[in-house]
Amino acid sequence: MQYMIRALDGENMLEKRLEVRQAHLDNLSSIRGKILCAGGLLDEEGTMKGSALVIDFESPEALQEYLDSEPYIKSGVWQDVETHRMNVVIFDGAKVK
Repeated sequence: MQYMIRALDGENMLEKRLEVRQAHLDNLSSIRGKILCAGGLLDEEGTMKGSALVIDFESPEALQEYLDSEPYIKSGVWQDVETHRMNVVIFDGAKVK
């Protein structure tokens, strides 16, 4: 099951985001192979305002386990997190299914 995660930072969280970034990246490394794409969301000036990820988990419980371990959530950087089940049909320019 693929999931799209859209997570927006709280106000004035850029400094905190940068402090926690390495822990966030280390956490993502622990699920290497499950991440289809991930990156930062930018405001009009090009400043980070959140994140978007597409991740393949075997169950909703595995998704929740990831969210529970996410340093940006635990530190309060991400304050508005939406998850959506997704059906990836094109990956790297090729049809998946």
